[in-house]
Amino acid sequence: MIHGVARISDGGVAPFGEFFASLGVPLGVWLAWAITGFELVGGATLALGRLVTPIAALFAVQIATGIALVHARHGWFVVGGGTNGVEYSVCLIAGFVALILSERHRARGPGA
Repeated sequence: MIHGVARISDGGVAPFGEFFASLGVPLGVWLAWAITGFELVGGATLALGRLVTPIAALFAVQIATGIALVHARHGWFVVGGGTNGVEYSVCLIAGFVALILSERHRARGPGA
């Protein structure tokens, strides 16, 4: 959620859209606003414990796409041994997978 807030407050939505356009993605700025809106609404919804599985899955896909488009070429490390790598993104994906598994377990009920 804070990623979307930061993108809006720093004026980063248009540059994010221009990045998509540079990749040949049509309507890049619209996509950037859609992703930013999802981060805001999806993050708040997830914090409220609603629609956990689909939102966590979409966030994991979003982050995996970021790995493919940006972070993979920078290696593993975010800081220290390198910069802008995949380690933090992989950690976030693992967290979203854990949320999904936890939600599935909770939905089965006690003793399942």
